[in-house]
Amino acid sequence: MTRNRILQYAAIGAGAAVVLGIAVAAFVSLKVPFDTTPSAGPSTAPCEPLPCANVRGYIVWVSDLKIQEGLVTMKLTFRNSSSSTHAAPEDFTLIDSQKNEHRPVYFAPDCAQWPRSEFNNGASFGPVPECFRASSTSPPLGLRWTPDFGPVCCETVIGLA
Repeated sequence: MTRNRILQYAAIGAGAAVVLGIAVAAFVSLKVPFDTTPSAGPSTAPCEPLPCANVRGYIVWVSDLKIQEGLVTMKLTFRNSSSSTHAAPEDFTLIDSQKNEHRPVYFAPDCAQWPRSEFNNGASFGPVPECFRASSTSPPLGLRWTPDFGPVCCETVIGLA
């Protein structure tokens, strides 16, 4: 085989690897269509008091929910008896009544950013603040939680108001 033929095969192989990588990244980034109604999702058991979610033994409770002048604030408390190892603010998005997603904000009083926190084996964490600036605060509002169980696993929406 000539040197040029080997280089051609190497270039084709590299191109195929890049295309495959992009396809995998696109697949992993796909999201389930928005639904602001509370969902059982991949829960393993109910939780109380509401609003809360239980995903495979990893539970989050929402408390002290306030909606004022477009700012939605709450406290989150966690208990983790699952294979997930941490809680992080970026695991949450607010879904407003127009199905718009909103990332957490940290500019308002009592809206300090909390660090990713490692815990498991039934340990608890929180309460920690989580705040969102929503374009619409009329019901229904949902809190999308995507705990880290791997690249294509779990998300659930907690009905708030």
